[in-house]
Amino acid sequence: MIPVRDDLRALEGYHSAQVDVDVRLNTNESPFSPPDGFRDALAAEMSRVDWNRYPDRAASALRADIAALHGCDPAQVFVANGSNEVLQTVLLAYAGPGRTVVTFEPTYQMHAQIARVTGATVVEGERGDDFTLDPSEVDRVLAEARPHVVFLTSPNNPTGLVEPRERVEQLLASAPGLVVVDEAYAQFANWSALDMVDESKPLVVTRTFSKTWSMAGARLGYLVGPTWLVAELDKVVLPYHLDVVKQLAGRVALRYTDEMNERVALLVSERDRITAALRVLPIDVFESGANFVLFRPQATDGRSVWQALVDRSVLVRDCSSWPRLDNCLRVTVGTPDENDRFLAALADTLSSSGPAGSADTRKA
Repeated sequence: MIPVRDDLRALEGYHSAQVDVDVRLNTNESPFSPPDGFRDALAAEMSRVDWNRYPDRAASALRADIAALHGCDPAQVFVANGSNEVLQTVLLAYAGPGRTVVTFEPTYQMHAQIARVTGATVVEGERGDDFTLDPSEVDRVLAEARPHVVFLTSPNNPTGLVEPRERVEQLLASAPGLVVVDEAYAQFANWSALDMVDESKPLVVTRTFSKTWSMAGARLGYLVGPTWLVAELDKVVLPYHLDVVKQLAGRVALRYTDEMNERVALLVSERDRITAALRVLPIDVFESGANFVLFRPQATDGRSVWQALVDRSVLVRDCSSWPRLDNCLRVTVGTPDENDRFLAALADTLSSSGPAGSADTRKA
């Protein structure tokens, strides 16, 4: 057996439990299929593909459509296979051996994971008990680490917190390197950093088609940043990395912006309903601006609650063993019926909890 790189031996891959249940609310996907007409429109486009030819390496048409959506120049847009490949490409260009990347924990695990895979050193800043970010902690970490790349996730995953605009401004004023604002869930929030992107700032904003566009199966993501940065990414991305199907799927999806906005409004309403329902239970609930809600049972072990929900055929994300997230669980906002199933199963689980803090795991 050939040993892996020394710096990778302690790392583990990113995993989410796959369990056969009736209600899956653990991976922050859209609970809805693409809008009516999407499949037929995509099939029509695919019928005209010259399959013997490579796709447009620059994905020019897709970048132009994304730019039109956000009111920017196509040269400011970079697209890749999911937002994770977008992040990886940025880190290949601006991180790597001898360079430092800053995250503020808890946050999206892949930021630190991909940074370490590129060979960079990761420095972790700390959030408060309520998961907010103290400006003095930001200043301390930036002054000590002098990072080449700093990540800010808004809304933050897994906490749901929407960072204030002044936090991005603080990073831009103090960080010596690139600022990456990960906005995978931005459509569910009340503001976006996209309007802060321009040629004079080392700022990029990353987005995904996986959530609001009902395209998790396609793996398509992008960033908006200054043109000089986007041009540098071409040096590290693989040739023809984005296949023709993804490029067409992204363009077709953008025809359904109105339907997407309607779905976002419904999911935000359901998120608020879930949050209100959790607040009357013996649970600590964290305010969310995303399509999920993080919560912590007050007197019951989080892992036991997770298992009891699985026994009731409802799957949420178990964050209880993650650093800084003791006993926490995260539920994705589903359809109204799925959310009803979750709330009923959780209420039943908590009412069945034994005195020792372990939930009754009898099947419902």
